[in-house]
Amino acid sequence: MLNETPQRSAMRLTRRGRASLIAGGALVAAAAAVAVPLLLPHHGSGDKRPQALTVPEGWRAGQVYEALDKALGVPAGTSKKAVPKAGLKLPGDAEGNPEGYLFPATYPLNDKSTPAGLLSYMVSTANRKLNGSQVTAGADRDAVNPYQTLTIASIVEAEAATKEDMGKVARVIYNRLDRGMPLQMDSTINYGLNRSTLDTTTKDTRAENPYNTYVRMGLPPTPIANPGAQAMKAAISPPQGDWVYFVTVKPGDTRFTANFDEQQKNVAEFNKLRTSGKPSSA
Repeated sequence: MLNETPQRSAMRLTRRGRASLIAGGALVAAAAAVAVPLLLPHHGSGDKRPQALTVPEGWRAGQVYEALDKALGVPAGTSKKAVPKAGLKLPGDAEGNPEGYLFPATYPLNDKSTPAGLLSYMVSTANRKLNGSQVTAGADRDAVNPYQTLTIASIVEAEAATKEDMGKVARVIYNRLDRGMPLQMDSTINYGLNRSTLDTTTKDTRAENPYNTYVRMGLPPTPIANPGAQAMKAAISPPQGDWVYFVTVKPGDTRFTANFDEQQKNVAEFNKLRTSGKPSSA
């Protein structure tokens, strides 16, 4: 039945929509994610700092802090330390944590730029982009508040293989929440373990932290990244569908289904391609 989830040892969803099965007690792990490089425009040797900083979609707050420190030429950790004193206009639900609100965009830099000022600019940009009536309407429609909608968008950003898949991934999340199924997303585990690149193991899925959606029901307590506009749109208005499983079998071939047996077949094909040495991801 669709409102029942198989035992957790039998099914899992993974980052970027890749899944694997636990067979005979051995976990066949999905391909590791590729870390995003720092995107700073090229500048001449005579310039003190770059003229702009690009924050890519899906970066975590820690990556943004590191990029800011590097771009502004300040000691490592300066931007993170600036957060409590920056006067960031965050919702109460965020409890002072700007994760999810450092909006992905290209920000101009000049000699007067400071970590606090740029962080404030990013949060203000996020508030303009994300706090409109459309966000609230979408959140109300799916029985989650705007902060939870942002959290869903951050998972979508991490899990969807393509922009075209984002809406379906969001629908899978809502369907699982509605049916009382654990999300079982590796992207949330990665965040809780403060890792960007790992093959998820059985031990990882048992980790005791609030971001382990294998052992904890519902959404993680905060966003797990800073989603872009497309992921936010997907979280606000996902397409209708009964999907509760998905797996990217190969580049351009992400399969969504409501049937666990079908999911097992798709995952078996994914694992066969992976073990044969053929690439399973772009």
